[in-house]
Amino acid sequence: MYKPGIRLKSAACSTEIVVVRPPKSGEISCGGAAMAAATETVESAPIADGWNAGSVLGKRYEDTDSGLQVLVVKPGEGTLGIDGRALTLVEAKALPASD
Repeated sequence: MYKPGIRLKSAACSTEIVVVRPPKSGEISCGGAAMAAATETVESAPIADGWNAGSVLGKRYEDTDSGLQVLVVKPGEGTLGIDGRALTLVEAKALPASD
């Protein structure tokens, strides 16, 4: 269904993402509405209540249950999710201290 490198856009806001690691299964959403391929025409949808935390340009988001990891290439107001679960921001790994 989803492949690495596919670009998706939100129907609820301006968010666009690139799939880094596709999920084992599930539907990727933003703002509570399903995302579509960037080349498709989508009907506008309102942002669902509680799904308006936004996404940050250049940040990666993941879902450990499904294995999904995405990169935000255009930020927006909607919260990224899969199967009703919000994705979490991937934090940068701390580099080892050099003494």
